[in-house]
Amino acid sequence: MPNQPRKNHRGKIRELKKSFHSKSKSQSKLTIGEKNSLTESEISAVTLRRLHTLGSQKFGSSPYSQHFERWLSNIESVLAEFESHLNIGVDDQFVKEYNEILTIIKQQLENRRRREATIDQEIKYLTECRSQFQQINAEYITMEKTRRIQKNREVKRLNKEISHLKKEQDKVIQIKTGFFRGISRKEREQKEFEIIQELNAKQTELELLILDFNSEQKRFQEDFEAKREPVLEQIKRFRKMVREVETDSSLEERWFACEALIDSVNTFLQRKASKPNDA
Repeated sequence: MPNQPRKNHRGKIRELKKSFHSKSKSQSKLTIGEKNSLTESEISAVTLRRLHTLGSQKFGSSPYSQHFERWLSNIESVLAEFESHLNIGVDDQFVKEYNEILTIIKQQLENRRRREATIDQEIKYLTECRSQFQQINAEYITMEKTRRIQKNREVKRLNKEISHLKKEQDKVIQIKTGFFRGISRKEREQKEFEIIQELNAKQTELELLILDFNSEQKRFQEDFEAKREPVLEQIKRFRKMVREVETDSSLEERWFACEALIDSVNTFLQRKASKPNDA
């Protein structure tokens, strides 16, 4: 039986590709034709709906600035389709308005892109500020502990001396009441006077020690706050900057831009509708 000629598979693949591209081309033309056949009301509704969608679009991954160019390109594409449609016929005022809106949002997104580019440096500053804040706190705790130990030591010493003087005073009182008659009345009174004076001096010293400690504690706390507060403010500032970069904080600005564009489109349509139709 004679061998049958083998089919040319490569040739069939080329034919299928050619047929596919031909269909795609015709579908593309049909799509453009359909767009041009839309009424003013229909193309306006499509434009407003797409602007609303783009205004609510969230970027799911960081760095968010990598999505800015694509988003702006989509916005400009929507406006270009609206502007070039056969049934629209935009005026100079509308073109001026949307160009101003685009200029503003482009500048805002560029500012955010620049801030996002500094994230590594801001994280470094934040780490340094946190380290400095921890060091200030550690120094405060150490100094506070030392001061309290010194205070307690002095208070303990004075209380011990006061306790000893009170015991001496009790002995003199016992002598005065007749239990001990080895010394004269004058000597007893002199001894009691000296003890009372010394006791009052020690009590005054104790009171002054506590007052000085409280006063010094207040100054110490104020100095600590003066060192701590600026660093804490820096931490808050850098933390906010890092948080803004790590989240899609451009969403609000992009939403306002799209809302402004929607208002501009609606205002243009109202302005157009108020004019008399051309003969």
